[in-house]
Amino acid sequence: MSSPTIVRTVAEMREHVRAWKAAGQRVALVPTMGALHEGHLSLIKIAQQSADRVVATIFVNPKQFAPHEDFDAYPRGEAIDVEKLASVGCDLLFAPNGAEMYAPGFATAISVSGVSEPLEGAARPQFFGGVATVVAKLFIQSQADVAVFGEKDYQQLQVVKRMARDLDIPIEIIGAPTARAEDGLALSSRNAYLSAEERAAAVALPAALKAAVAEVAAGGRIDEAEQTATAALKAAGFGQVDYVEVREASDLSRLGPGPIEGAEGRILVAAWLGKTRLIDNMAVA
Repeated sequence: MSSPTIVRTVAEMREHVRAWKAAGQRVALVPTMGALHEGHLSLIKIAQQSADRVVATIFVNPKQFAPHEDFDAYPRGEAIDVEKLASVGCDLLFAPNGAEMYAPGFATAISVSGVSEPLEGAARPQFFGGVATVVAKLFIQSQADVAVFGEKDYQQLQVVKRMARDLDIPIEIIGAPTARAEDGLALSSRNAYLSAEERAAAVALPAALKAAVAEVAAGGRIDEAEQTATAALKAAGFGQVDYVEVREASDLSRLGPGPIEGAEGRILVAAWLGKTRLIDNMAVA
């Protein structure tokens, strides 16, 4: 397949989108930070099922990283990313620089309260403000009809949905199932940080979640399932466990400590394996 057209400015992207829409075509957006893997490509494929044209974006957003986090070390490789986008027939790549996204004097931030506050919001207080701001810009810049986000970043998906709903941004948001390796580990750009030994140990993360889901689904107490999962991660070699919690699926309010009692739940985890922080989640019926 041919390589996607690469544009660096909002004006160039809008020119392409306007032409497509004038021809009656539906446009989908897949925002990424690059270092693309099969999980990202699965989002492109889902977007193609919902639209005639697909725009992928690559921008490592400085506003969602704290000073001590891995912004400078975050994996980058546009040439390889372009090859991967070409392999699935992505139409357009928007790859702006920092000045294009945040012009000198940029002074606006979007804060989504409620759903952004627990879990990742507590562990990384700056994170969702940066995500909401850049995603709102991408929605407005692209004028896309639909956007696709992976459920692997489940809380992020709920924050983006709330933000778009509250700001009346006319875009359909699709949550795509988490792409996983054969052993169950959720695909992530940060998996590249893992040593061979750590990668082998990482399979304990989805295994612990799966066991907790089964325990809760069978009528077990939520607090006991969370404690068992945390202990399993520690036993497998994980260090700090930021959270293992069962939350209500849409607003991420706390469930438990007893049985789930018919609620639609989601168990979410963030834990450190060496210097790498891994996150994952699974549905709880």
